[in-house]
Amino acid sequence: MIHDVSAPHEQPRELHHPPAPPRRGGVAALVALALGTFAVGTTEVVIAGLLPEVAADFAVSLPTAGLLVSGFALGIVVGAPLLTILGARVPRKRMLLALVALFVVASLLTAVATSYAVLLVGRVLSALVGGAYAGIATVVAAGIVAPERKASAIATVFMGLSLANVLGVPAGTALGQAFGWRATFWAVTAVGVVLLLAVAALVPEVPREEGTNLRRELAVFRRGRVWLALAATALGWAPFLTVVTYIAPLLTEVTGFDPGTVPLVLVLVGVGMVVGTPLAGRLADRALLPTLYGALAAFAAVLALLLAVVHSKPGVVVGFLLFGMIGAAVIPPMQTRVLATAEGADNLASSANISAFNIGNAGGPLLGGLALSLGSAYSDLLWIALLLSVAGLLLVLAGRDRRTT
Repeated sequence: MIHDVSAPHEQPRELHHPPAPPRRGGVAALVALALGTFAVGTTEVVIAGLLPEVAADFAVSLPTAGLLVSGFALGIVVGAPLLTILGARVPRKRMLLALVALFVVASLLTAVATSYAVLLVGRVLSALVGGAYAGIATVVAAGIVAPERKASAIATVFMGLSLANVLGVPAGTALGQAFGWRATFWAVTAVGVVLLLAVAALVPEVPREEGTNLRRELAVFRRGRVWLALAATALGWAPFLTVVTYIAPLLTEVTGFDPGTVPLVLVLVGVGMVVGTPLAGRLADRALLPTLYGALAAFAAVLALLLAVVHSKPGVVVGFLLFGMIGAAVIPPMQTRVLATAEGADNLASSANISAFNIGNAGGPLLGGLALSLGSAYSDLLWIALLLSVAGLLLVLAGRDRRTT
């Protein structure tokens, strides 16, 4: 799929697709697809800042309201591959339109929910379709650009997630706090309608690879290297949420920042992500495996840096800017690598990798929480994240296709 010019004997096999005719709306189509990941990313995270209001509105405890966050992550893990399998015979553009339409319905259901149970159903439905959308959107993005720009196209789609952290979540939280949490989801519903129109108008049809069917896609998962690649995604991304989940007590109790500084550091993390995502895409287009190895190794190095400077306010500020930039740089080459490893199962492999990212989202914080409950310090979470990052790098190295060496 990607030509690795700097390490040709370690590159994954190319994905062999029939020559495709020139496609219309390249840049505009990528922007439309990125709007979808922006909507999904905003919906997933924004509820966290509105949990007290939601809990008070439905007279439930804060831990019960917290299921709206964990339920979303679980919905993505299950929904991404499941809906992709169910839609295996549906043309990709039509599948995207169906998923966006369901996303609009789910967001509307969330906005008008009359009970906590209805709200939870709306959240889970949003997650089911959101995960499948992200997986298929990256495949479509890779199919509407020249072969040497596939990683950059995938990075553009994931830019929506980065912008969600910088713009969508803060704006949605502020809107919900000012006008009530329902206003946030009315806004998300409106974004979904715009997305539906944009996908319909701007995204071209992308033909499937000849001979592709559900049985063939499932057969690809008999390859051990595919499972290694998915496990590498989960472990390689887990450090990000391991740290971000507990960033507030880390900054206030270890570094000594005022609580009001925490949102500003989170914005710095988001800015880093906006810079790192497209940069990694461009580098991965030139040399996929070196970019992936370098991103994972650099992520471990940044975590080691944070460990060294965790008591220094200037050092932590610089460290978290790099943390966002390098953490996001893991995503495009990892997604591209999985597509190359799972040749013949583009849709299902891409969606499965979205699930793997979200397993990392859930597993990292769970491991961190367990460590804290056993008496670990907040700074120990950086050690856990560092070890997870190294483990992800080792799995990527273990999953190399030695038949090309």
